[in-house]
Amino acid sequence: MPVGPFGLDPLIWGPLRLVIAVALALFLVLNGALLQIYLERKIQAIIQDRLGPYHVGPFGLLQTFADAIKLIAKEDVRARATDPWFFLAAPALVFCPMLASWVVLPFAQDIVGADLNIGLLYLTTLGSMTVLGIVIAGWASNNKYALVGGLRSAGQLISYEIPQILALVSVALVVGSLSMVDITRSQPGPLVNVLVLPLSFVIYFIAALAETNRTPFDLPEAESELVAGWLTEYSGMRWGTMLALSEYGNVTVVSSIVTTLWFGGWQGPGVDAVPILGVLWFTLKVYGVIVVMMWIRATLPRLRIDQLMTFCWLGLIPLALLNILVVAVLALAFPDTKIPIAIASWVLLLAFIAGIPFVQRRRLASLRARASASAVRAAS
Repeated sequence: MPVGPFGLDPLIWGPLRLVIAVALALFLVLNGALLQIYLERKIQAIIQDRLGPYHVGPFGLLQTFADAIKLIAKEDVRARATDPWFFLAAPALVFCPMLASWVVLPFAQDIVGADLNIGLLYLTTLGSMTVLGIVIAGWASNNKYALVGGLRSAGQLISYEIPQILALVSVALVVGSLSMVDITRSQPGPLVNVLVLPLSFVIYFIAALAETNRTPFDLPEAESELVAGWLTEYSGMRWGTMLALSEYGNVTVVSSIVTTLWFGGWQGPGVDAVPILGVLWFTLKVYGVIVVMMWIRATLPRLRIDQLMTFCWLGLIPLALLNILVVAVLALAFPDTKIPIAIASWVLLLAFIAGIPFVQRRRLASLRARASASAVRAAS
C-alpha cells in the first residue's frame, strides 16, 4: 500500500497538502501586501523629499499593521440600492485568480505547486479573469462613479492584455515550452532572456503596469475625478481585499512572471550547491521589479484615457506583432544560436525608444496647427 510523506495515507495527504498550500499562499500574500505598502510609502517619501511613516513603531514599521487592524475592525457598510449577490461576490472574483496564480510559479528548484506544461497559458487565463470582478463591482455598486471606473477598467485591461500576451509568445518561441519550470531552466547562465528579448520585456512590463492599474495607467480608480472608481461603495475589509491585497498581490504575481521569463527565475550563484538559495534569488529579483514599479508610480503623471488607448492600439500592439514576426523568422533561420534574435530585438527596442519623442513632437505640432486654425476661424 503506498504511503505519503510523514507516513500519512495518500488519501489524507492530498487534501492536507492542498490546505497547507492555500494557507502558505495566503500567508505570503498577506505579509507581502503589508511589506509592499510600507515599502511604497517609504520609497515615495524618499523620492518626494518627505519622511513617510515614522510614528507607529520604529521607523514606522507598524503603521501598515495598524492600518490592517483598522480595516478589519471597520463596519462593512453596504448601500441599500446595490445588487447584494454580485456586490458581495466581486471581491472574491478579483482575489481568487491572483491567489491561484501561485500554483505554477517556481520559487526554487523543485519548489513549485504544479509544473504544468501549459503554465504560461494558465497564468494568462487567470489574469484575464480579474476584469470580470472589477466590472461586476462597478455595476453592482449602483453608483455612477463606480460604473465609469468599471467600464474604464474593462477597456483598459482587455486592450492591454493583447500586447501582454503577444510579448509572452516571443519567449515561448525562443524557449520552445510553456512550462514555467522549463523557461527558468533555459536561463542557467548570464545570458538571460532580458538580454535576448529586451523588446518583449519592455512591452510586457508596460502592459503589466496597465493590467495591475499602476501609475501612469491607474484610470479605473482615478481619485481626482472618480472619487475611488469601482471601489467607491466598498468599505472595511472588502475594500482592503480588493485594493490592498489584490492590487499588491497582482503586482507580486506580475513581477514573479517577469523574473521567471526574463531574469532567470531562481537561477543564481550557489544554487547548484545549495538549491534552497533559489528562494532568496527569486525573492530579490521579484522585489527588484516591484521597486521599479514603485519608482515609476512616484515619478510619472496619470495618462488621459485617449492617450492610454492610443498608445496601446497604435503603439504597443503593432510593435508586439512585428517583434513576433522578427523572432519567429530568426528562430527558424538560426535554430542553433540566439545572437541574431538578440541583435534584432535590441535594434527594435532602440528604434522604439528613439521614435517616442519623434511621434510626440509631430503630435504636438498637429495640435498647435489645429489650435491656430481654430483661432483664425474664431477671429474671422
